[in-house]
Amino acid sequence: MESHDRGLWSAAALPACFSDIMKNRTLHPAYPFILSYAAMVCLAIAVNLMPVFLTTLRVELGGRAGLSGEQLGRISAVTFAGLVGGILFGGPLADRWGGKLFSMLGTLLIGAGLVFLAISPSYSAVLVAVFVMGLGAGILDMVLSPIVAALQPDNRAMALNWLHSFYGIGTVVTVLVGTFAFRLGIGWRIISLISTALPLLVAFGFLTVDLLSLISDKEGARTPMRDLCRNSSFIAVNAAIFLGGALELGLAQWLPAYAEMSLGFSKLTGGISLLAFSAVMALGRIFAGLIGRRLDPIRLMLRCCWTSAVLFLFACFAPWPTVALAASVAVGLAGSCLWPTTLGVAADRFPRGGATMFALLAAFGNLGGILMPWLVGVMSDRSSQRLGLATSTACALLMAFVLLWMQGRPVEDSRESHPVVQTA
Repeated sequence: MESHDRGLWSAAALPACFSDIMKNRTLHPAYPFILSYAAMVCLAIAVNLMPVFLTTLRVELGGRAGLSGEQLGRISAVTFAGLVGGILFGGPLADRWGGKLFSMLGTLLIGAGLVFLAISPSYSAVLVAVFVMGLGAGILDMVLSPIVAALQPDNRAMALNWLHSFYGIGTVVTVLVGTFAFRLGIGWRIISLISTALPLLVAFGFLTVDLLSLISDKEGARTPMRDLCRNSSFIAVNAAIFLGGALELGLAQWLPAYAEMSLGFSKLTGGISLLAFSAVMALGRIFAGLIGRRLDPIRLMLRCCWTSAVLFLFACFAPWPTVALAASVAVGLAGSCLWPTTLGVAADRFPRGGATMFALLAAFGNLGGILMPWLVGVMSDRSSQRLGLATSTACALLMAFVLLWMQGRPVEDSRESHPVVQTA
C-alpha cells in the first residue's frame, strides 16, 4: 500500500512539476520577446517564401503554356489581400480578447497555409493557401507591435526596431534556405512542409506564456478610434507610415529588375542585391534599437529621410552602374528604421490606442507598399525605369515634411483629450 501510495503521489506530482517548470519559463522576461521575434520570422516566411517558388510553379501548375505573368502576379496580390484583411479583422478583436489568442491564431494560420500549399493540386488551391498565409501574417503584423510596445513601455521605438529587424532577418533566411534547398533537389512541397515547424513551435510557445495587457492599467482604457482619427497628430502619423512603407517597398519590389534591366547586371546579381537590401535593413533596425535611448526618434527619422533622398538620386542617376546599385542597397539601410520608429512614436503619443491603432497604422503602411511599386511601373512605362524609380524620392521628402510638422507638436499636445471607453 505504501508503495502504491508513493506511485500515486509521483503520478500526481509529475504534472505539477511540469506546471511549475512552465510557469517559471513564462516568467522569464526574455521569453515573450523571443517568441515575438520568432513570430516575426514566421511573418517573413509567409510573405517571402512564394517568390522563391514562382518560376517552378509557372511550369508545374501551368501546363504546357505555363502560368501567365498576370497569374503569377495574382499570387502576390492575394497574399497581400489576406495580409491587409488580417490586419483590419484582428485589431478591434485583439483589444477585447488580448494578444495571446491572436498571436497563436496568426502563427497557426501560417502553418495551416503552408500545409495546404504543400498539398495543393491546382493553381486555384495555391491561391487559397497563400490567402490563408497572408491572413495569418496580417494578424501577426497587427498584434506583435502592441505586444512588444506593452513589454517595453519606456522605450517603444527601440523595442519596435528590434522586433521589425527580425522581418529582414527572416526574409534573408527564407530566400537563402529556399534557394539552397532547390539546388539540393528538394521540391517546393517538401520545403513548405518543413517550414511549418517554426509556426507550430511558436504557437505552442504563446500557449505557455502569459502576456501583458495591450493597454496597461495605469494608461486607462482604450481610446475610441473615432477620437483618434480626429487628432491631427494621429493623421500625420498615418501619413508618415504610408510614405515610409512606400519608400521601402517601392524600391524593394523593383530592385532585382532594376539591377538587371537598367544597370546591366546579371539575374544572379539582381537577386543578391535584394538579399543585401534585406540584410542591411535588418542591421539598420538593430542599430536604431541600440541608439534609440540616446536620440530623439523624430530627429533620427528626419536624418534617415534626407539620407534616403540623396541615395535615391545616386541610385537613379549615377553614371556608374556599381555606384547606382550600391546606393540602391544603401537605401535599405537609410530607410530601415522609418516604419518601426513611426510605430514607436505613435505608441508614445497615443498609449491608449491599443491593437486597433496598430492595425490601422499597419494597413496604411502596407497600402503605401502596394501603391508605390505600381506607380513606379506606371512612370517607367511613360518615361524610363530610372525616372520611375526616382519618383520614390518624393516619399522621403514628403515624409520629412510630415515629421517636421510633428516635431513642432509636443507629445503632451498630441495625447488624446477625449473620453475613453472601457473594453472587455
